[in-house]
Amino acid sequence: MRRRPADVPLAKDVSDRFLPWLVAFMVYFVALAAISATTMHKLVERWDKGLSGQLTVEVPPPDPGVSETERRGRIDRVVQILRRTIGVEEVALYGAEEIAELLEPWLGGGLAEQDLPLPGMIAVTVDTEAPPDLAALAEQLDKAVPGTLLNDHKRWLGKLLDLARSIQIFAGAIVLLVGGIAVMAVVFVTRTGLSIHREVIEILHLIGARDPYIARQFQRHALGLGLRGGMIGSALALATILAIGQVLGPVESALPPVLSLSLAEWGLLALLPFATAAVAMVTARLTVLGTLTRMP
Repeated sequence: MRRRPADVPLAKDVSDRFLPWLVAFMVYFVALAAISATTMHKLVERWDKGLSGQLTVEVPPPDPGVSETERRGRIDRVVQILRRTIGVEEVALYGAEEIAELLEPWLGGGLAEQDLPLPGMIAVTVDTEAPPDLAALAEQLDKAVPGTLLNDHKRWLGKLLDLARSIQIFAGAIVLLVGGIAVMAVVFVTRTGLSIHREVIEILHLIGARDPYIARQFQRHALGLGLRGGMIGSALALATILAIGQVLGPVESALPPVLSLSLAEWGLLALLPFATAAVAMVTARLTVLGTLTRMP
């Protein structure tokens, strides 16, 4: 019965220093690109869910010299129209202090109405299954108080969705580009290794070693190097994610981006080094078998 030859460890060459760090660099950027796309997708969903069925009505401030009674009457006319509109479930009027608080990040604290005429802001909740005719409602509000604006956030959300899609496409392009570069790097390093070990390969051929046996030595070598580089890259990506999370801190608002990954996403991040090592192993095997068939 013919015995299977033992695996022969390859002598160290330039690939032992070059390939792991190249793989680490690529895994790092692939992980960050994928996490960025995932985070942006979650952010858009969060905003979309938070603004679903929500409208904002802005009543322009009156001209200087108009009494407080007239100003209040303008807002009351808008509120009455909203409350009797079919499909409107709730109408909430923002006070001057609440509006000033919303503007504080841009205009600073201590903002008073006498410093800057503040518009009337009204938050409206509508029935998402049977919403009102927004175009007709906007026209009715503008007739009651000229200059009144009805914002359904669709235009803003549309731009946000376009941004999210662009980031996802860009992240996908990075993954494909980095994956292609990784494959080419493994091919280059494997062919370099074949040239360095050419005499050893010829001796192995002379003693009866077949091409699959020789390919197994290179694929095992590439697997180890790819796994080592993948671990380094994933560790660097994890450290970056945790550092960004610490900088952002716990955020309850729906506006800032929040780095929060699910258990499945953490699992995919943990599997990334093994997937990279598998790609390196298969690429090395196919490269060796293809090269050996052309060798005299």
